[in-house]
Amino acid sequence: MKVSELKSEIKNELTDHIIPFWEKLRDDEYGGYYGWLDFDLNLNKKAEKGCILNSRITWFFARAYLLLGDEKLLDEAKHGYEFLRDKCIDRENGGVFWSLNYDGTPKDTTKHTYNQAFSIYALSTYYDASKDEEALKTAMELFELIESKCMDDVGYLEAFTREFILEENDKLSENGVIADKTMNTLLHVLEAYTELYRVSKDEKVKNRLMWIMNLFETKIYNPDLKRQEVFFDANYNSIIDLHSYGHDIETSWLMDRCTEVVGDASAKERMDKITKELVKKTYETAYDGHSVANECDRGVVNENRIWWIQAESIVGFFNAYTKDTDRKEYLDAVFNIWEYTKKYIIDDREGSEWFWYVRHDGTPVETEPIVEPWKCPYHNGRMCIEMIERIS
Repeated sequence: MKVSELKSEIKNELTDHIIPFWEKLRDDEYGGYYGWLDFDLNLNKKAEKGCILNSRITWFFARAYLLLGDEKLLDEAKHGYEFLRDKCIDRENGGVFWSLNYDGTPKDTTKHTYNQAFSIYALSTYYDASKDEEALKTAMELFELIESKCMDDVGYLEAFTREFILEENDKLSENGVIADKTMNTLLHVLEAYTELYRVSKDEKVKNRLMWIMNLFETKIYNPDLKRQEVFFDANYNSIIDLHSYGHDIETSWLMDRCTEVVGDASAKERMDKITKELVKKTYETAYDGHSVANECDRGVVNENRIWWIQAESIVGFFNAYTKDTDRKEYLDAVFNIWEYTKKYIIDDREGSEWFWYVRHDGTPVETEPIVEPWKCPYHNGRMCIEMIERIS
């Protein structure tokens, strides 16, 4: 396959499959987008609506509009933005809820830094697409909220009650531990602030990005193991031996994007050393010639093939190849992962999208839904957009 053919196939996946699928999830009665489609493609119109899900969908349609210029996509983004503005934001206490009932009333009123970050991400890109100043103003207000209420002297705190009283971080903790701080939340604060700085050029945001990059370098990245640590105590001491392959490959290109947007030569040099190592280690450890495994928990590899990890690996390996075109193996990995994704991850049933994950033998796991609060077009839709723009 040629790179031009890869671009054509990926663009068709975006325009003919992913976009039409999510357009059909629009709820014109109560706002936002429906929150659950099970494996058998039964739509539950009264399911919980995750605010992360709706932020990500809003971001996706705004970003797709910026790429394709289709006014229908801007209308979808506006629909998501209005739901975010009118329902997801707590006007009494500030911040964004974790989730809503199907009718837009609050369901889980947890305030999580991760969730605030994704709202900033959506609002920033929607502002870029619509030029609606209110969206940028709201994004900046959430930035100020994170900086004033969601951090301590060490880094970003995570889970809070509706009134911003610190509580147990069960929503972003997995693998049998409860973490005070996580790599995942810090990564997506970085991602959100990168987009906010790109559209605002606010120096306060740039300063926080510089601070976060330093935190990644000194606390998150493990130079001995060439990986990021994942779960931490309050002082960023790692509390579990866990190698998250998907997050490492995702970080590699998101960090590169951050340094590009910030434009600081010293930060770029320091972060570039880390991102190259993250890609190299992922390639050597998690890539088997056709796809990327999930993670390694205390020495045991989880061989499931997750939809979002394949998507992030395509972008991550292609980004690394464009930085060093002598690394032909990275380009080969892009082609091979895409072929695997077409064969096993993309669900060709009418009315479906991508499977959540498949077993190592490629068979889909029938217990996992097609849409739920974490399953959205953020990873696979973004992969399509990134690859279309990156391939000349």
